[in-house]
Amino acid sequence: MTLPEGQPESLGNGLAPGEVHWDPAVPEQSPLTPVFDEVTRRRTAEIIARYPQSRSALLPLLHLVQSVEGYVSQDGIRYCAEVLELSTAEVSAVATFYTMYKRTPCGEHLVSVCTNTLCAALGGDEVYARLSQRLGSPGKPLGHEETAGEPGTPGSVTLEHAECLAACDFAPVLQVNYEYFDNQTAESATALVDALRRGERPMPTRGAPLTDLRTVELELAGIFPDLAAAVTGNSMAPETLRGAQMATQHGWTAPAMPDTPPALPNVPEKK
Repeated sequence: MTLPEGQPESLGNGLAPGEVHWDPAVPEQSPLTPVFDEVTRRRTAEIIARYPQSRSALLPLLHLVQSVEGYVSQDGIRYCAEVLELSTAEVSAVATFYTMYKRTPCGEHLVSVCTNTLCAALGGDEVYARLSQRLGSPGKPLGHEETAGEPGTPGSVTLEHAECLAACDFAPVLQVNYEYFDNQTAESATALVDALRRGERPMPTRGAPLTDLRTVELELAGIFPDLAAAVTGNSMAPETLRGAQMATQHGWTAPAMPDTPPALPNVPEKK
């Protein structure tokens, strides 16, 4: 069996170590979705089986199809609609609502620069501007969700603005394939992107070792080719723990919950 290009497995049968073999969710290949092979369909069945209602599997299935193609294509939308017995309009509404689902092909790596208020004030806007210039061509900086290099090929990088990465204590921050690189400067961010383009994978400040975007999308779908590697790495830092440490040192505690919860206000009856 030939796996789709970029699929992050290397075993002969295409399955990750310890992965369960499930019967395909769609027994016969549909002419509308020829890109999704038998391995993808086995995984589809495994994901759907986790939920009491099949439509609840839509979010992980969108990550699954994104792991195959590098984005959510119209084929991907039709595939999800077929296996979940939804309309393509229902699937499209979800795929276009969440920014993690990309509608155009992405690079090997996705670089997300936080440009929310605190990161922007501390240099996030400068980081984004510098990377946009670095990854673009002379006179044409790279735009939001645009890719330097051929999408999906080694060393290709997609750049995006990110709305709050929830790491204000490390501002300015950016993520590569959703792993954190903290306390960035325009210079350090440029060096990081240059390393990615050379094929290197620098260790994140926090989180698992870098892989590629398609492997991360497979993990977001709930399929782990290498679970041990996916959970290694530092997940906390002194800045994050400082508040808890101060509370311990000073004996600060949160107020206890009352024995009897307060009465809720009356809600007017619907007419």
